[in-house]
Amino acid sequence: MCQSSVVPQLPDIFLIEPQKAEEQALSSGGIEAGFRAGAKTGMLDARAANDERRRRTLIHLHMPSSPLPHWTSELRFRIRHLLALKIVGVTVFTWLFFIGYFQLLRHPVNAMAVMPLTALDRLVPFQPEMLIAYFSLWFYVGLAPGLQRNFSELVVYGLWVGALCLSGLALFHFWPTQVPPLMAGSSDFPGFALLQGVDAPGNACPSMHVAVAIFTAIRVDDVLHRARAPLSMRLGNWLWFAAIAYSTLAVKQHVVLDALAGALLGIAFAWPSMRWRPMPGTRAPAVFGGADIIPHR
Repeated sequence: MCQSSVVPQLPDIFLIEPQKAEEQALSSGGIEAGFRAGAKTGMLDARAANDERRRRTLIHLHMPSSPLPHWTSELRFRIRHLLALKIVGVTVFTWLFFIGYFQLLRHPVNAMAVMPLTALDRLVPFQPEMLIAYFSLWFYVGLAPGLQRNFSELVVYGLWVGALCLSGLALFHFWPTQVPPLMAGSSDFPGFALLQGVDAPGNACPSMHVAVAIFTAIRVDDVLHRARAPLSMRLGNWLWFAAIAYSTLAVKQHVVLDALAGALLGIAFAWPSMRWRPMPGTRAPAVFGGADIIPHR
């Protein structure tokens, strides 16, 4: 009896020809390698994206802030340049003016002329709180010299405002005036008693408060205009001047005619000071007062 032989079933891979089996093995290895390559490429892309984000973050952190507007940089330079000299100069100039002012106030050479009241003087009420604006002049007058761009501009500005103050003192010397004696009010507002004790009713016309204030307002407005500052700053400058001028009437230190005369005196010096001054951008003079002065048109 013959026993039938059973041939075991082999996997397909053993039934493929050797060359095809090798190609299939290589093909499988290529797919696996491709997966590995793709995974590696994806990791590189993710790393590159992270590096790019990190680079942009660092650039953003170290990037300088937006540049300041031109007018801001210009005004900042003007204020900081020669700041110590400006502070000392304005302080010394103010004290010299006060010496002459109080000397003429206490020792007039002629009889005092009383300034007449107008209808407008009667309409302006006594407002002791306006003393704040009245005293603010002594800070306001420092703005214009503080905004001069260089030494030559500062010197010439000082010459012009010095001529203005000397002219006012000369008028007080040859024509001493005072406000009506009964016009001054009384108040317990802080500083008001000090004002009445120090600044007597004399040296009334022209009002040097208004004269110096309008001279300052015109020169500050010129700087703001040339620096192309916002209109709001220029309006604020003129509102400050208006508050100072009004305060001379509200605290009853001056009458309307005093204020008008002071405004005319200030304009009479401000206008030529705008025409005859150092050309913008010129260097400081080598010798005090040696600046080339040219008319501005």
